[in-house]
Amino acid sequence: MEKAEIYLDNSATTRVYPEVSNLMCKIMLDDYGNPSSMHTKGVEAEKYVLDAYKEIAEVLKVKEKEIVFTSGGTESDNLALIGAAMANKRAGMHIITTKVEHPAILNTVAYLKEEGFEIDYLSVDKYGRISIDELKEKLRKDTIIVSIMHTNNEVGSLMPLEEAGKLIKSVNPSCLFHVDAVQGFGKAVMPIKSANIDMLSFSGHKIHGPKGIGVLYVNEKVKIKPISYGGGQQKGLRNGTLNVPGIAGIGLAAKMINENLSEKREKLYELKSFFLREISKVDKVSVNGCKQDASGEFLVKETAPHIINISVKGLRSEVMLHALEEKGIYVSAGSACSSHSKKESSTLKAMGASAEETDGALRISMSEFTTKEELETLIVELKAVIEKYGRFIRK
Repeated sequence: MEKAEIYLDNSATTRVYPEVSNLMCKIMLDDYGNPSSMHTKGVEAEKYVLDAYKEIAEVLKVKEKEIVFTSGGTESDNLALIGAAMANKRAGMHIITTKVEHPAILNTVAYLKEEGFEIDYLSVDKYGRISIDELKEKLRKDTIIVSIMHTNNEVGSLMPLEEAGKLIKSVNPSCLFHVDAVQGFGKAVMPIKSANIDMLSFSGHKIHGPKGIGVLYVNEKVKIKPISYGGGQQKGLRNGTLNVPGIAGIGLAAKMINENLSEKREKLYELKSFFLREISKVDKVSVNGCKQDASGEFLVKETAPHIINISVKGLRSEVMLHALEEKGIYVSAGSACSSHSKKESSTLKAMGASAEETDGALRISMSEFTTKEELETLIVELKAVIEKYGRFIRK
């Protein structure tokens, strides 16, 4: 009998909604025209693109013309930072970000540093959150961009975006505020207006949409240059033939994941509370990035609802990951991008975690389809792994 699959690596990628898959298949097989073509097939294809602009603009509560489709979160982050930096460098060459950003941000600002820009990095506390006071200290009149993630992809910490956005605009109204919302979109209402966000990135494959498609929101008043050149699509800001199936897919996925959002969030928070309460009772296990109150209850609502990060003292992540995989349970050792490059967790390191805690870190990331029974199974199997390999732990 084939064992049931328990997929708990949704921060790496998600299973596509069947409705999204069906829509994309229809476009690829039937309505496959180039949306730039003037004949009927092109007009049919263009309608899917226009519908997606409308769907995403409605979710974000912004104008349709402020939406740009890209190949994913990485390109959205690159276009935001490089495009805005190059367009605004006469106003200054100073950029601020955090030490716990995704590589799509950290490697992009490293490139900009090589191009002569000055980069400042905000530190985080042991729960993965930045200090508004440190941001205030680092902000200058020649700061042209501040980029702060919405949700940390490894531990689920939530950044104080509204406080940050208000501070940025009070110190330097012309400074642009960019938010990488790849992990936050679809799990929370995006605070574009209340946080004075000028640019915001998200990706299709984190929200039950397709891979290879992303969105960048760019406020209509923002000066930004393209980083690729071609046929003038999307007002010349992101050139190239439009990926109609992907665009339609991310539009529908964005609409679907935001339906009944508060109920979905509450369910995930209940699951997270249950899991943390039970797993914290297990010997050698510690929880990363989530505070506890005086009674020991985890304050899950101060974090993202879907991401859990724990460390097991003395056991390496890879050992546990593959042992769980043999049982049909899929988790990760941290960021999928960091795992690919075999780098240590910059997030846990910035939070002050020890080498042992970093080596033994596991990320469990849920979706709206995750059940309590799946988490119960994970707890049982993880206990068995710890018991099996625990005798090899050095005392």
